[in-house]
Amino acid sequence: MNRDKAFELLQKYIKKENMIAHSLASEIVMHDLALRLNENPEKWALAGLLHDIDVEITNADAFTHGQKAIEILKKEGIEEEIINAIAMHNEVSSGKNRSLKFEHALAAGETITGLITATTLVYPDKKISVVKPKSIVKRMKEKAFAASVNRDNIMECEKLGLTIDEFAELALNAMKKIDYKIGL
Repeated sequence: MNRDKAFELLQKYIKKENMIAHSLASEIVMHDLALRLNENPEKWALAGLLHDIDVEITNADAFTHGQKAIEILKKEGIEEEIINAIAMHNEVSSGKNRSLKFEHALAAGETITGLITATTLVYPDKKISVVKPKSIVKRMKEKAFAASVNRDNIMECEKLGLTIDEFAELALNAMKKIDYKIGL
């Protein structure tokens, strides 16, 4: 499936603007992460774009979020490797532990977008262009800040050979490229 068709599919299931923005942010982070790790950027970006396709259907229920996505994406003919990574971004629903690079990348990549967004929104002008990687790392250590962001998922960047400093910089720079698309 090409990117345009994937985006149309996403919009069929996701109506909330903030979830579209999260999907776009996850897409660009996964794209740039794939480039950094010499992986397939189109495949990884597609996983980032579609990873939450069932979040509104399941009301983000940890026990079902991901399972409906499998059904939707199989019906659409999405590549099995992408479906598996999407299924594994929520270990609760999958009932398994992540083990593959692609799975760790998606879990870390989509999660850090939430921390970056929350960090941006505490800045006076709420513009991602002024956020620094060290601010992301600092906020990462503040457990009460964006408390719903799973720091363990973000730290899976280490399983990819990246430090949190490197990962925060990569993800932040990726999201800055599409600030106008994600409202930051």
